[in-house]
Amino acid sequence: MGDEFEIKDLGNLKYFLGMEVVRSNEGISVFQRKYTLDLLTETGMLGCRPADTRPDISFAVSVVSQFMQAPYEKHMEAINRILKYLKNTPGNFVTLRSKKQSVVARSSVEAEYRAMSLGICEEIWLQKVLSDLHQECEIPLKLFCDNKAAISIANTPLEHDRTKHVEIDRHFIKERLDNGSICIPYIPSSQQVADVLTKGLLRPHFDLCVSKLRLIDIYVPT
Repeated sequence: MGDEFEIKDLGNLKYFLGMEVVRSNEGISVFQRKYTLDLLTETGMLGCRPADTRPDISFAVSVVSQFMQAPYEKHMEAINRILKYLKNTPGNFVTLRSKKQSVVARSSVEAEYRAMSLGICEEIWLQKVLSDLHQECEIPLKLFCDNKAAISIANTPLEHDRTKHVEIDRHFIKERLDNGSICIPYIPSSQQVADVLTKGLLRPHFDLCVSKLRLIDIYVPT
């Protein structure tokens, strides 16, 4: 390209669109630590006391964003809580999807089943991302579920009144199970790490789930 265009070599990429890029012997890390610290500085909360909360902000931000035009004091308190959380975890990465379901679930089993379909889509995407980075994934991919009824529906080929209106999700999950690309093992709710992303937990359970996420600080000397 240098033969056709005037190009200035700025060296290795370090910062782009709010994302930092750090190279080490372990590989390349992409995160938003600087963006988070700039946000805390802009809002005057750089010296705030860090808060412990669920390790994601997607759902929380989506809720407070609904009151951007005329926020009340309680909404500002919620925003400050989010910023305190960011102060405590500026260098960690979590991939998640948090949104309202497009249909009304008639039962908790149906809600879990539809969530399983979205979870499988996310797993497939992550598998492709890791493949592009030349990282191998263990096959089949595991989707841990703490709802035995939802697992039973996924593994049972029979159609009945309980599932006839969720056939698209059902066929998608069944196809992945049949070709061996995924499996859905049961896990008790007390050991479901994903709960830390979806609900408020008591401190002991919260600490247990976070410890299983294997979060690392790339700034700690090794």
